[in-house]
Amino acid sequence: MMEGLSGAVLVTRGGATILRASAGVSNAETGAMCTQDTRFQIASVSKQFTAAAAMLLVEEGKVGLNDPIARWLADCPERWRRLTLHQLLTHTSGMGHWQDLPGFDINRLDDAREILGGFARLPLRSTPGSTWHYSSPGYLLIARIIERVSGQGYADFLTERVLRPLGMTSTYVGEAPPEMAAYGYREGRRVDVAKFAALPGPGDIWSTVGDLALYTAAFNAGHLLTTRSREAMVTPHASMDGTWGTHGAAVARSYGYGYCLGTLAGHAARFHPGDNPGYQSFLGWLPRLDMTIALLCNDEETDIDGLLRQLIPAAIDS
Repeated sequence: MMEGLSGAVLVTRGGATILRASAGVSNAETGAMCTQDTRFQIASVSKQFTAAAAMLLVEEGKVGLNDPIARWLADCPERWRRLTLHQLLTHTSGMGHWQDLPGFDINRLDDAREILGGFARLPLRSTPGSTWHYSSPGYLLIARIIERVSGQGYADFLTERVLRPLGMTSTYVGEAPPEMAAYGYREGRRVDVAKFAALPGPGDIWSTVGDLALYTAAFNAGHLLTTRSREAMVTPHASMDGTWGTHGAAVARSYGYGYCLGTLAGHAARFHPGDNPGYQSFLGWLPRLDMTIALLCNDEETDIDGLLRQLIPAAIDS
């Protein structure tokens, strides 16, 4: 049993499971417990899926990483017209994060169109391409581009082009799965912010630790994208030094497309954390060990860093 875990964890090495654990309730009303098959909101771990979906369209020549987004979003505001997909993917567009929108209330959300409309009225935080600044609204904009270019809803595109081909049968996009879905909790009370969880692009996926490990293996093996696209996603495009995890187990040095690049307990790693109301998540891969760590929690106050400090030594010594 891992101390402080309310959720599920899976660690694989070379494709073999070396550690798995689950604990805590997934539904306090029914008494259902978290298991390896429980589906959680994976929050910003979703961003690597959004980036992969965009790269599928890049591979098909339907979008260009360095073309102005006005080519696909003719109705975007003037200050956004010269932004590029590359800048959105790397959080260097200058767009702000949720808290930068005056009056933003996670419990009273409009749809993605209204949220983007609010950000469209704000000045950019920095010159596009110059500075890393985390922006989930930027990933809302990527999802909008994917929809415009593909002619499909974002959830449909991701399901048909990524999830189904890879056999990720326990993963859902947008609305909560019909079964085995964990409720999120804060201080022992259920948190239910359905609209936030359904915003396409930045953090709208529900999954299991098993499906996340499967995805990581499939991505690494080239089952989804070409070598060139994969390399573009894991290239350190923007410096994150001093921004995230300076003293934690996970230290981010730079950002690729939907991935943080840095170290995990001193080992070179590719990873992404996530938090939605009531949930926390982490998915990481240590290339030298070929080790994947998938951690999904339904307690907003979970000490992810503490869990990682327990996990990594146990996994390496197993």
